Amino acid sequence: MASLDWDCPYPSNRSPVFAQNIVASSQPLAVEAGISALRRGGNAVDAAIATAITLTVVEPNNNGIGSDAFALIHDGEQLHGLNASGRSPAGLRPDRFSGLDKMPAWGWDAVTVPGAVSAWVTMSERFGKLPFADLFTDAIRYASNGYQVGPKSGVFWKHAVGRYKKFDSFQKTFTVNGRAPEVGELVRLPDHARTLDIIAATKGEAFYRGELAEAIAADAADHGAAMTLSDLENHTCDWVDPVSMSAFDAELHEIPPNGQGLMALISLGILKHCHGADLALDSADSVHLQIEAQRIAYAEAERHLADISHMRVSVEQLLDETYLKERAAGIDLRSANPQPTALGAGPDTVYLTTADSGGMMVSMIQSNFRGFGSGIVVPGTGISLQNRGAGFVLEDGHPNQVGPGKRPYHTIIPGFITRDNQPMMGFGVMGGHMQAQGHLQMMLRVIHFNQNPQAASDAPRWYVFEDGRVALEDGFDPSVVRELQARGHDIVLGSPEYLFGGAQLIVKLIDGYCAGSDHRKEGLASGY
Repeated sequence: MASLDWDCPYPSNRSPVFAQNIVASSQPLAVEAGISALRRGGNAVDAAIATAITLTVVEPNNNGIGSDAFALIHDGEQLHGLNASGRSPAGLRPDRFSGLDKMPAWGWDAVTVPGAVSAWVTMSERFGKLPFADLFTDAIRYASNGYQVGPKSGVFWKHAVGRYKKFDSFQKTFTVNGRAPEVGELVRLPDHARTLDIIAATKGEAFYRGELAEAIAADAADHGAAMTLSDLENHTCDWVDPVSMSAFDAELHEIPPNGQGLMALISLGILKHCHGADLALDSADSVHLQIEAQRIAYAEAERHLADISHMRVSVEQLLDETYLKERAAGIDLRSANPQPTALGAGPDTVYLTTADSGGMMVSMIQSNFRGFGSGIVVPGTGISLQNRGAGFVLEDGHPNQVGPGKRPYHTIIPGFITRDNQPMMGFGVMGGHMQAQGHLQMMLRVIHFNQNPQAASDAPRWYVFEDGRVALEDGFDPSVVRELQARGHDIVLGSPEYLFGGAQLIVKLIDGYCAGSDHRKEGLASGY
């Protein structure tokens, strides 16, 4: 690959990290669990699974045992995709929501079958080196003996206590006598520890067909929910062929729909036709073109993105070069064209990326969607269930309309970049619709402008809201802000840090790897 620029020009106290074996994620204890797996002779997949399992304990405000997950795995020869998002219950039909104008965000009606556990099992069976149960050691220890709550988790935990005040099992599991734990306070999750021990001992079987599945189904029945034991028994995760877009002498790879990775590919496919090499990094022209390409991708995703088996317009049609070139030609360099959409999202996700000295690289993401998820915590288990069903729409005839046995539209996406068919970067930018937008920005910064991964992460970001407004993070030159406003962009300044997500990146070099970890999160990159 071309030499990267090792300058770090943005305000940050972080340095790029170099190592032969490396892990980057949003929580330090989880990163160390991944490193421990590598030191015990595991590979990048073992490290990813250990990190993911530990994240359910030490960052429960963003994911849990009841999460969904996606992964991109490069085994040194080939890139593999895994879709471990769950489908809706067989009894979840549109007429259940008659009289509503949108899907419920909380409660059992927002729950689809959780897929994260199946991701851990499937990845381990195909690629792992260590015994599956060995990957749970750190997570179970932290859940049993306790860990101290970090500063960013602590803030969101406090918000969650109020949000889920009507959910008794949540309050019993995740509060300290009705309050959120303070930053630095020791938290123990004994139910969580017992459940992880059961999953480890049964290689996940108990979660879908054994005692844990029975507990989930029983709580659903107690609440008149559609979820049944059969829905859990019938769950499968799927190995899929990644979809990609070539641009700037590299290829961006994403998981095919139901995730929003397609949105990143559409925006990149448009941008490459209008963003010349003569445009300066962070200039008004460059940022304007990125935003306008994203607006078009947003609109396409709102109309067409769904469970791939229900889409009426194919991925190939949406990524057609002639079509994307035509859309690029319609962008006016001097004038914005806001296109409001109605896509829903939440900023609460965890992302991780790992790499080992044998050349294996993993890009993985898991999430409960909105914070702790649906609010449903299965009594006595610590299993906080995701609310991915909120990603469905109620519009009659829409490909993403709620229905039985369907995967809903998903925001969480892992990213991977190759150059000349060789692995180059595993990365992600967790957080709602920042993810597809962040993939575009990281691709441009690292590939087109040769920024090192930490600099690319530190750089100020833009974010296009669903209503067409544009948030600019602190750090853009004031002249760029004024110029974008003059072109018709409705600019929002002073947005909260979490809106701009959290990036984790690992770049493959000739000698080892270089990683960056977002200062907007508690995490780090670490290796040896």
